[in-house]
Amino acid sequence: MSEQLTLIARLTAKPEHADTLGEALQAMVAPTRAEAGSVDYLIHRDNDDRRVWILYENWRSRADLDAHFEQPYTKALMGRFPELLAKDMELSFCTMVSSRP
Repeated sequence: MSEQLTLIARLTAKPEHADTLGEALQAMVAPTRAEAGSVDYLIHRDNDDRRVWILYENWRSRADLDAHFEQPYTKALMGRFPELLAKDMELSFCTMVSSRP
C-alpha cells in the first residue's frame, strides 16, 4: 500500500499577475478535488507578500499526483507559468508523520 503524499507548492507571481494567478488557481480547485486520488487541495495566499500563493495538497499516492499533472486543466495552467510567474515554482514533497485528531 502506498503512503499518502503531501505536496506544498509555492508560486510567486509577477507583480502585475498576482490576482490573475490566484484566479487561475481557484479555477483548479473543483476539478482537482474531483480527481480520485485527491485527498486535500487547499490554496493559501501569503500575508506578507500578496504575490505568493501556496498550495497544500494531499494525494493518496505519488501515482495519483503524477496523474494530476497529466490532466488537461493542470497542463493548461502550467503552460501559462512563464507569463504569470516571477520565478520557478518551489515544490516540497512530504510524508505525514503524525495522524489527524
